[in-house]
Amino acid sequence: MKLKKGFSWVFMKSKNYFIVSPCKNEATNLPNLIDSIVGQSTMPILWLIYNDGSTDGSDEILHNLENKYTWVKVIQGEEAKRDLGFHYARIVDASLKKAIRICEDLGIECHYASLIDSDMVLEKDFFEKLLSYFEQNPRLGVASGSVVYDFNDVSTLEKGRNDLPIGGLRMWRIECFKQSKGFPISYSADAVSNVLATLNGWETRKYDDVLGLQSRRTSSAEGMWKGYRVKGESDYFRDYHPIYVILKLLKYCLSYPFYIGLAYGHGYLKSVLEKRNKIDLPEVRGYYRNKHKEIVNYYFSKNDKF
Repeated sequence: MKLKKGFSWVFMKSKNYFIVSPCKNEATNLPNLIDSIVGQSTMPILWLIYNDGSTDGSDEILHNLENKYTWVKVIQGEEAKRDLGFHYARIVDASLKKAIRICEDLGIECHYASLIDSDMVLEKDFFEKLLSYFEQNPRLGVASGSVVYDFNDVSTLEKGRNDLPIGGLRMWRIECFKQSKGFPISYSADAVSNVLATLNGWETRKYDDVLGLQSRRTSSAEGMWKGYRVKGESDYFRDYHPIYVILKLLKYCLSYPFYIGLAYGHGYLKSVLEKRNKIDLPEVRGYYRNKHKEIVNYYFSKNDKF
């Protein structure tokens, strides 16, 4: 269903959701994302896009999109370097809260909030399927689809635990989002958001039958070296136990491309030597400090089912 300009906000389904998408120089990817959003079988009430000072023509694409659809709103940010750490987290948090205020000002009850990165392409029934999982489980607080990559004409599903929603294809129940006090200003903010939901008694899930195609590998927007260096900085910031960090380092050293282990170790060790600050949420630090125990329990419980 393609909604033309003049679309009324009144005739919506009872379970409303909105989308926010941060955008930084995504002119190549935006057309495919746009087609996949406006072609959804279950439409959003609002799509709020934050243009983070793009210089590649993204602003023109977004301007035309906003003029075409009244349910699309674009926020123009100032030009800044690409930053997938704290800057990204602040943009996402501000955009999500802005979208909630827009819905409240229009008198629209909003039930779900979604974060979709601008390098994604969604299957037609992405939101229809994701919303059905929320409707089936009232304790589901955060959920995501799964990422598929196309490389050399081969589609590959990104592996990951089914209780850890990923960042750029996620949805919150609004009640859970508010209890978690928004999107955390942190490294790996999506992972910290999962922890906050868990600590507040919500369930978190990632579904392999709800798919989004990503144009590049996770953590590679600024190059693989920088992406994995930031992972190391993030794990220090969140206060992972050193034993767990060593195990992750070994895993990355045995993964292709093999230099990502060096990048990860460089980021973590540099943070240690500089005695950088850590996340100012004691309950979150405590969770990550014991993360290795939680992982052991997860896989033991999973094996017990077989």
